[in-house]
Amino acid sequence: MNSEALILLLATQITVTCVTCYFFYRVLTTPPRPEPDSYSDNDQ
Repeated sequence: MNSEALILLLATQITVTCVTCYFFYRVLTTPPRPEPDSYSDNDQ
């Protein structure tokens, strides 16, 4: 494997790993949305 292919392989794997970690962080740290207490709160 030549050096250009190795650099591209590592750059791709690092990028995908960083993006995956970023979105896992966003999902796990987002506060839950408040839900209505009863059906009457849903009436307009």
